[in-house]
Amino acid sequence: MTRFRTVLLTNGVLLALCGGAAEAQAPNKPLLTLQMPALPDPVRVGLKPATTALLVLDYVEPICSSQPKCKSQMLPAMTPFMERARKAGLVVAYGTREPNMSKWLPEVAPAAGDIKITNIAQDRFYNTDLDKALKAKGITTIIMVGWKVSGSVAYTSVGATLRDYTVVIPVDTTTAATDYETTIGFYQILNQGNGNLTNEPLKPKAPTLSRTDMITFR
Repeated sequence: MTRFRTVLLTNGVLLALCGGAAEAQAPNKPLLTLQMPALPDPVRVGLKPATTALLVLDYVEPICSSQPKCKSQMLPAMTPFMERARKAGLVVAYGTREPNMSKWLPEVAPAAGDIKITNIAQDRFYNTDLDKALKAKGITTIIMVGWKVSGSVAYTSVGATLRDYTVVIPVDTTTAATDYETTIGFYQILNQGNGNLTNEPLKPKAPTLSRTDMITFR
């Protein structure tokens, strides 16, 4: 049986009800009830450290201080995962805007030798040397984490697959301010050009939704 998620549309914005009450941005506007396919469950993946990079987006104090979910939900999952990734020897890369480059949360801050990209757009590949830096290290798979799923993570995942990277997004390391933004962000990621709506594990040059406790390094 096909599962559907109830969605409300108001003033051009989708409001997906995924547990709890949705926050209508324009309560004086009439709502339209729609349906969209439910997101597939995250899947287990095994990754090769030599060809995998961890790309960290906007885990910075100015953003995370104003977005409670960053520190209450994302950071507790990300901190032990970062430790595992570094222990496995993954290349680690960071991307944020210039004013925030020195303001990374200490639990997940860059280390000596990490790649650091100053971006001007949500897609961290746009007009930066990120692709060149990753390919120089033989990277073919990117684990993408950070704020927010419906913004930088979604757009950077498209930039990555367009450049032939396979992308893994741990769902517990990214979110958005509202439930409907989060749902739409994950759907947008899976529904991109080289999409993966069934969430086939490690579909080549496409995105996969996983979770930190479902990712192993081999």
